[in-house]
Amino acid sequence: IMGQRQSEEVEDHTEAEERNEGVRLYKNVDDKRWPIIYSSNYDISFFRLERLHPFDSSKWRRVFELLQQTGMLKGTEDTIEPLEADEQDLLTVHTREYLDSLRYSANVAIVIEVPPVALLFNRVVQRIILRPFRYQTGGTILAAKLAIDRGWAINIGGGFHHCHSAEGGGFCVYADITLAIKFLFQHVDGVSKVMIVDLDAHQGNGHERDFLNDDKVYIMDMYNRWIYPNDVAAKEAIRMKIELDVHTGDETYLRHVKRKLPVALDDFKPDIVVYNAGTDILIGDPLGILDITDEGVMQRDEIVFHEVKARNIPLFMVTSGGYQRNNAQVIANSIHNLYTKKLITSPDPTSQDIHDEQESMETEENKGATPNN
Repeated sequence: IMGQRQSEEVEDHTEAEERNEGVRLYKNVDDKRWPIIYSSNYDISFFRLERLHPFDSSKWRRVFELLQQTGMLKGTEDTIEPLEADEQDLLTVHTREYLDSLRYSANVAIVIEVPPVALLFNRVVQRIILRPFRYQTGGTILAAKLAIDRGWAINIGGGFHHCHSAEGGGFCVYADITLAIKFLFQHVDGVSKVMIVDLDAHQGNGHERDFLNDDKVYIMDMYNRWIYPNDVAAKEAIRMKIELDVHTGDETYLRHVKRKLPVALDDFKPDIVVYNAGTDILIGDPLGILDITDEGVMQRDEIVFHEVKARNIPLFMVTSGGYQRNNAQVIANSIHNLYTKKLITSPDPTSQDIHDEQESMETEENKGATPNN
């Protein structure tokens, strides 16, 4: 009997290894690196035509640089660079017809909402526009696996929540959230229930269409009811729906997060949480129009990480939408705040201790500073 049990354990272990083997995007990662995913290939630049869309297509690089300035990260040696998702990876979710449609620049121009892109050679579009999206998609898929292994992960990019298996839109070319979840279901043992917490200002109609009538995925979506996409059919997939009015403000917004998220977590008890942390909720955002302060964004992210981690549930975060130049600073400040509050921790304990000591010294200095008359 004992020999039979050992044989079964070996078979189970071998089967688990085989499930992960061949998942190219689940690259081996040095434990000394933060589970923060970033690549210099994330930024999108196409002859300044990107300025015709309000999305800040260089915010990912600036978030990384700002995190370096805090001292939290030293450089790329601290973070994890993902692999680019290839066609076979994308076919896990996307239809062949949709991927083929991206070989025509006019179709890409429609998806990213920049009409002049239709005039570019497609090989140029593939290299300078679609390739960064594929790197970010690989980053989200890797973040999901890292969260299982390390408890949490952050992809500085990703969050293309308007794209579904057969169609893109709203500056979202690939369905990275759906892909990350499908990869988990197919290749990672012990993951059978996933929760999406989508707190971008816009409805996440892409992943909602992909998981319609799928009881393995619970979607909590809080968004401005008066703006794009208002996809009525996709709303059927939302289990916890909070529809907001324009100019909602911090008090109402944060009250919803504090009250509704614990209910959703306790109701569904997921194996992992995907957090779509869009910053288009900020005051001044021309599309989100929810009027949330910088501090409100930091509190929102802190609530999500606290509630999920308090239940010992792995989570990974993607940065999604945001249409102002200050978005990068707000994202970096919020990630650093999570670190300061020990909701995310350094892989090097001595680094955390040094950081805490520096923070304490700065606080004492600020207390003792004499204000100018």
